[in-house]
Amino acid sequence: MVYVKWTFYLLIGVLVFSFFHYTLPQHDVVRITNTEVRRVDFGDYPIFWSDAAPGTEQGGTNRDVRFIETFRPNGKPSIYRNEDTGWSWPPYFKVDSSDLQAEAGNLVSTKDNPEWVVITHYGWRVQYLSTYPNAVTIKPVAGPDVRIIPWVNIIILSVLGLIALWLWRLWSRFHENRIEPLLENAEEAWENVDQRAEGFFQRLFRRR
Repeated sequence: MVYVKWTFYLLIGVLVFSFFHYTLPQHDVVRITNTEVRRVDFGDYPIFWSDAAPGTEQGGTNRDVRFIETFRPNGKPSIYRNEDTGWSWPPYFKVDSSDLQAEAGNLVSTKDNPEWVVITHYGWRVQYLSTYPNAVTIKPVAGPDVRIIPWVNIIILSVLGLIALWLWRLWSRFHENRIEPLLENAEEAWENVDQRAEGFFQRLFRRR
């Protein structure tokens, strides 16, 4: 039972970590090399794509999606989709994908004359599933060694940590004041039943 309990806790921890890692904003320093629009068939993994933009046809199995192609300072490629999130999850309320695509196109640079930017995004790049992170903002920076402090993530995780601590304290007090007395009473009642049963059988065998 101990292994089952800790396996369950580990599974919950992995799910919570994956949820926040996918949802919270991440920042990449990259050099934009190209922007394009591709016709995408969502296939078996539509959850990794945003809903159709407000004002467009909903519920289709494929549609045009904007993409931003970049390279990191270490020379590795990094591809981002550029989709509106609207009012759906995650709550980025992004409705300016057209403007963002124009900004990305204006910041295209070459390897010999690079112009570095920070792309804020959420999501994962999984080549096997053909999924891409969704770019949210683009900001020019002085160079590839710029230091980025994820203040939004720090604030969100701190607030959630305080809420979790408050809920844990409430549960601890409830467990101490309500559940533990019930368990103690149940244990005492069981001991009394056990003692009475033992006394009954002792008297029964004595008579025989």
